[in-house]
Amino acid sequence: MRLTLKKTVVIIAVVLAIPLIAALWWLLSPLFTDKTVIEEFPMSAGAEMPPGITRSEAESIMSGIAKIDMDTIEPIPKSMADAAVIATGQFRDADRFHKGSGTATIYRLADGSGVLRLESLNVTNGPDLHVLTTTNPNPAGRDELHRSGYIDLGPLKGNRGDQNYSFPADADIESFGSVVIYCMPFHVIFSVATLQ
Repeated sequence: MRLTLKKTVVIIAVVLAIPLIAALWWLLSPLFTDKTVIEEFPMSAGAEMPPGITRSEAESIMSGIAKIDMDTIEPIPKSMADAAVIATGQFRDADRFHKGSGTATIYRLADGSGVLRLESLNVTNGPDLHVLTTTNPNPAGRDELHRSGYIDLGPLKGNRGDQNYSFPADADIESFGSVVIYCMPFHVIFSVATLQ
């Protein structure tokens, strides 16, 4: 009887340990890994979108065409030259453990849409990090972030590198005071770039 009870306890312990270990791995593994993403500035930034073509479709078409090797005498326009800088700022450490550096710049493209460009980003990795924009120029924590409101531009593509994030069509891109790298499960600010 004792041997059977002991086996049952071991089986229950193993069954409970497996999801606990998986959860701990999901939470802690980003601290030991880095993901670098290098994206070019949107090629369609200076383009006027034809009716029925979305910006992502145009990017896909332009990426394919860019791989074709052929001589041309027509200079390729610089997409960034056609985009207006609305605001820019430098990422800084949130605290001694959550660190960040790099530049955040909001651009208004020729078609009126907005793009957030992160360059030379290097932020402490963590679980489920998101890129948020808020009107608060220096949110110190979750409460200040929620009080001022924010727009979630989606998951951070990589904790290092150059990345682009599109704003929703109805976003007032001139109203933002900062860009925040935010850990959703723990509601922790990893880094803030105050915009000017």
